[in-house]
Amino acid sequence: MSGTNEPERTFAALPPARGRGFAASWWGQAWLKALEDTALDGAQLKRGRTLAREGRVGAVSVRPGRLTAVVQHGDATAYRSDVLLQELSEEEWDRFLDMASERSGHIAALLDREMPPHLVEDAAAAGVELLPGIGDLEPECGCEAWDHCPHSAALCYQVARLLDQDPFVLLLLRGRDERRLLDELQVRSAARAVGGAGAEQAEEPDGLPATHAVRADEAFAARDILPPLPPPPPMPAEPGSPPSLDVDMDPRDGIVPEALELLAADSAVRAFAMLADALAAGHEGQPLPAVLTPEQDAVRLAAGGRADARTAARLAAAVGRHPAELDAAVRAWRYGGATALAVNDEEWSPGPEELARAGARLAAAWEEGEGPRLRVTGNRWTVAGSGVQLRLGREGRWWPYRKEGGGRWVPAGPADDDPAAALAVVLSGS
Repeated sequence: MSGTNEPERTFAALPPARGRGFAASWWGQAWLKALEDTALDGAQLKRGRTLAREGRVGAVSVRPGRLTAVVQHGDATAYRSDVLLQELSEEEWDRFLDMASERSGHIAALLDREMPPHLVEDAAAAGVELLPGIGDLEPECGCEAWDHCPHSAALCYQVARLLDQDPFVLLLLRGRDERRLLDELQVRSAARAVGGAGAEQAEEPDGLPATHAVRADEAFAARDILPPLPPPPPMPAEPGSPPSLDVDMDPRDGIVPEALELLAADSAVRAFAMLADALAAGHEGQPLPAVLTPEQDAVRLAAGGRADARTAARLAAAVGRHPAELDAAVRAWRYGGATALAVNDEEWSPGPEELARAGARLAAAWEEGEGPRLRVTGNRWTVAGSGVQLRLGREGRWWPYRKEGGGRWVPAGPADDDPAAALAVVLSGS
């Protein structure tokens, strides 16, 4: 910062630019066009271009309204050279900030060190000229030339290279440094967001609220200047109550009010659980939950205990289960969710290694000669002469089953790593 507290940036001298142009960006080229359209003597510009190309421009100081550098002449004499550019007025900056805060794409471009044409065009439409025009680059040089001399021209060519890298150089010349500009944009964006939340939504001709899409990359790029997110909401004491659909009007054909009430109540419970999970410490490190199939989700809904007989029958029919099969599936779900449901529905054949491990566990669970006699079919070990069974899940745990009236096998308890403990559960309930 200078003694007058004006913002200032100083750029180290750039290396020679042999074999390359001085402006790759369109705004850098616009800068040079303003120089070349202004200068009266093309020979002076050519000499200045040579000085810049040879790396004779020292460190460049940029502050509102002024560029400064020491330029070494061919005969080793050095001259301080300045180029002046009119600062924007407070009113012009006000219009520019209002315009830029309305579109996150403008903010995103600036943060990416870009100055797209539509930003400059929108600024011009607001009465703000960002890029210099003819006569806007005013030279002052120690060589006392009254027009652009080789030294001021060399400075302008060098600054075109700086502008390629960072368009905030131009904005600083116009009167705002990067930090102040971004802070002011943040304040206006926050005020706009608050004002928009309190205002009535505009409506399209069909009466629906108007929507304004924002590109995801623009929204992400603008994250550093947008206001912080509000704190998380407080956790409610319990899930919300679903609406009652018990009304005098007859429902449309195919609509079952009880089923809709079940879905509404289930949605409230699931939203409550998801909010609790999201607010829990370490949530960001947890894996995403598995997506349920429609068949699994039907069982989950039935297991919630809120489905009446009619709705449960509809759920069973929807997934191709008999009511008794759905009842067994519900029991499995309550013992272990989707994993227990898979054990209930699937019969699979363990490989030799899985069989060997299972046999070793079973042998170790009882003293020699005291264990039950088991008949093995696939992953199912049935106690001979009884209605008791152990099922080996793919995860390596043992699930107890019991045969009920009608010869159906139904889950009898949660899984256990120890087959003897799992068997004890089902035997104790017999």
